[in-house]
Amino acid sequence: MNALSLSIILPVLDESAGIEATLAVLAPYRERGAELIVVDGGSRDDTRLRARPLADCVLAAERGRAAQMNAGRTVARGDVLLFLHADTCLPDGADILILEGLAHSGRVWGRFDVRFNRRGLLSLIAFMMNLRSRLTGIATGDQAFFVTRAAFDSVGGFPSIALMEDVALSVRLKRVSRPLCIRARVTTSARRWQKHGTFRTIFLMWRLRLAYFFGADPAQLARRYGYASVKQQ
Repeated sequence: MNALSLSIILPVLDESAGIEATLAVLAPYRERGAELIVVDGGSRDDTRLRARPLADCVLAAERGRAAQMNAGRTVARGDVLLFLHADTCLPDGADILILEGLAHSGRVWGRFDVRFNRRGLLSLIAFMMNLRSRLTGIATGDQAFFVTRAAFDSVGGFPSIALMEDVALSVRLKRVSRPLCIRARVTTSARRWQKHGTFRTIFLMWRLRLAYFFGADPAQLARRYGYASVKQQ
């Protein structure tokens, strides 16, 4: 069987302060054959300019993670797509864990466990996020969502909604296979939690998920989350 190839798709917006460092960390993956695609959602700074020397492809798309990640898929050549947030760092050898894990498990998608770059209460929150994800089979973008290109296309990609696109895609993919849950942990930034307060953010996310479960408009949920200018596709 031929070895699988990997495309890393990074949706970004106004990340000029850290984009070079983010992409530099991903350089070893490119050296091992992974394709690195940066999809900008209309940055007002020089994110795209800074990203171009460090990525295989930098393109512009309509703002919104779903739209940006779907746009990245249109140019991706890899057998497996890894959707990575700009403020999330992969564990060492993540590409090998993904490709070998999918090849030997028979699964077509999955995610990593997550931790925050700050300890304390956030360590407990990360533990609960990982446990919930393992029990429900639902993955979120902070967990470095990955999926075979064939499976992604078969379910229509990310739905064109302003928020909860990762949850919605998880539900679609669960009809194809259970997720591959890799225990190695990605490290994600706690900046939103610190900015808005840990407890306030917890309660907000619970309310948003519950509202989404009961059929609330994702565009309205996105505005409550802080994506005021995101348009539903």
